[in-house]
Amino acid sequence: MKEILENQRDNIFLYVPFVMAFGAALYFSYGAEPNLLFCCVVAVISFLCAVLLRAPIIVRGILLFIFGFCYACAYTNILNTSVMPRNITNKKVVGRVVALDHTADKHRIFIRLKNSDLNIKSDGAAVVRVSIDSDTLPDLGDKISTRATLFKPNPPDIYGGFDFARWAYFSGLTATGYIDDFTIIKHSTRTTMNGIRDWLHNKSDSMLVDGLVLGYKNTLPATERATWMSAGVGHIWSISGFHMTLIGGWLFAIFYFLFRCIPPIVRRTPARHIALSLSWIGILGYLCISGMGVATIRAVFMMTLLLVAAIMGRSAFSLRNVCLAFCAIFLINPYYVMTAGFQLSFSAIFGLVWFWTVVNPKMPENKILRIILSAILTAVVASLFTAPFVALHFYSVPLYSILGNLILLPIFSFLIMPLVMIGTVFAIFNIHTPLYIADIIYNWALGIANSIANLPFAKITPAYISNNAICLIILGMMCLILIRPIKIRINYILCAVFVLVGTTVVATSSRPVFFATPDHELVGVVQNGDVLFNKSSASNHYFAFDTWKHLTASSLDTPNSRAKHDHGLYIFETPKHKIAYTQKFLPLQKNIAMLCDNDDIDFIVSYLDIKGERCANKILRGGFTLYESGKVIYVPTNRRWNNPR
Repeated sequence: MKEILENQRDNIFLYVPFVMAFGAALYFSYGAEPNLLFCCVVAVISFLCAVLLRAPIIVRGILLFIFGFCYACAYTNILNTSVMPRNITNKKVVGRVVALDHTADKHRIFIRLKNSDLNIKSDGAAVVRVSIDSDTLPDLGDKISTRATLFKPNPPDIYGGFDFARWAYFSGLTATGYIDDFTIIKHSTRTTMNGIRDWLHNKSDSMLVDGLVLGYKNTLPATERATWMSAGVGHIWSISGFHMTLIGGWLFAIFYFLFRCIPPIVRRTPARHIALSLSWIGILGYLCISGMGVATIRAVFMMTLLLVAAIMGRSAFSLRNVCLAFCAIFLINPYYVMTAGFQLSFSAIFGLVWFWTVVNPKMPENKILRIILSAILTAVVASLFTAPFVALHFYSVPLYSILGNLILLPIFSFLIMPLVMIGTVFAIFNIHTPLYIADIIYNWALGIANSIANLPFAKITPAYISNNAICLIILGMMCLILIRPIKIRINYILCAVFVLVGTTVVATSSRPVFFATPDHELVGVVQNGDVLFNKSSASNHYFAFDTWKHLTASSLDTPNSRAKHDHGLYIFETPKHKIAYTQKFLPLQKNIAMLCDNDDIDFIVSYLDIKGERCANKILRGGFTLYESGKVIYVPTNRRWNNPR
């Protein structure tokens, strides 16, 4: 054991980003808000001690874990995004348009306005995102007036689930909603990067340009997005390393051959170095017009390290470089560690770098066979390392993702992407032929994706993965990648143990029998293996239906079944419990005493804030999940992103 530990000393730095990320993840999933001043002081002290003191490795790890927790707390409070106290209906607001987003079925306008317009007591400004069906949109920078219905972002539907309020806080959003019309008060003449993106959107008028160049997230119709996801190539529509590698490779080839034709320059400086430098500038430009998503930022960091290493004549593909990029992005925004893009990007890149640098499989000497085998192995490794996070965030795993990547990625790499990039430039001069050809090839590729998606068992729906389970699986992946074995492949053994325990936790975890959103607008009960709801649709809790179905292993494709009520009173029964749920219009003063005195009623849940002195122990408030054992797990709503200051 001592020999194994000694063998890990050169690998110690590789653990640093993971330890900090686990600390930040604990903060973001914590049930209460820690003291800000205490966290700021502890963050500075723990970081300095971890870096400067010659403490044992375990002590340094603990200090970095504490630093990750406290740094996430300090960053969250410094960010200080405005939080709206309550929903607003038909409110007149006046603000400036700061961004536009274009989706498949509607447009979104981001408006910056005063906090006072949203009944927020603190000074400052807030950004709201409103949807509009009109094709007439304001220009970026315009000052507009409109009447808006705005909703406060919701907490998660279950403990540990996707927290929309937290996501909105770290995205700089105070509220979402909709408008029917607007009036432009003052036009703007300023030019911004978002303005350039919107100008390119209008000039190209192409879904492919919006998704592959400009980085708009929801340009695809829902059916087409589902097809690409089922075929295992949904990552194509999130600008990341795949796109950056293509753009960087094309730019390098163009500049390299161009400067090779200018001998006076390459006599003094190698053409390769000039081409690499200019390629990096081009990649930065692509980053700016693509919306600067987390996967894109990660890819740019990796490309930067690769280009610097290439210029210096050193190997760029190393786990150390991936960890450097991880640490840099973590310090930019620690919340990134909780996002799907970050987890999918880094799980894939860690797996691929480990496989090709540490495992380093023997390849055939034949070049064609080597290329084919490399593509297959790359697809297999990337699919395996991202599968847990795909299941965690999207509730399904594409079974034929390897096949989809092998067939469809070359089509995008050598046909669609080059035509779209060229077409974006040509569209500036009102020449749309390249984009027209790209659209034809896209429809052909979509047909192939449909064929793959329609194969038997194209999507596997795994059981719900809890925070504890995903942490165990991540620890197993860390052991596999980071531990250096000597004689016994201890890294494989530990990986198998952690992953097996994690999957066991997933398989054996008990499932809730009753659910309630924090505002009690939507509730659900499990009956005969399916979830029965108090309503069949709720725009304010759109994702709750699928989340609760997935948690109880119900089919996501079934319609949302609605329970019957008696004048606003629902009585839900489970094998061991009877729950009374009241809607808005129930005459509570008349019926609350009846519910309290009824010994058959175990719990009372209400949309309204009811009080019952005789049955306070029966009344459940806030968002929660109820288990057959009687255990209640509440959704925390007292975090910084839930409460205005």
